[in-house]
Amino acid sequence: MGLKKLINFLNKLENNNIFYKLNKVRNEAIMVEVAVPGQRWEIEFMENGTVEIEKFISDGNYYGTDEIDFLLGNFSD
Repeated sequence: MGLKKLINFLNKLENNNIFYKLNKVRNEAIMVEVAVPGQRWEIEFMENGTVEIEKFISDGNYYGTDEIDFLLGNFSD
């Protein structure tokens, strides 16, 4: 049943001309990564048939090159 959900979802994305990438982050899931204007979605289809969706929504702000130093300083090891 889980594979059918995944295939149906991929077909819906393709029918709506929405670009996606497949990825595998967890052992028990296949992730579909979708980028649309202002949002990015991570949809995971789990081996037990459940689906988990995480949405990342832009605040609409744009930043200059100074932001690179801030990001690297705060989010690197």
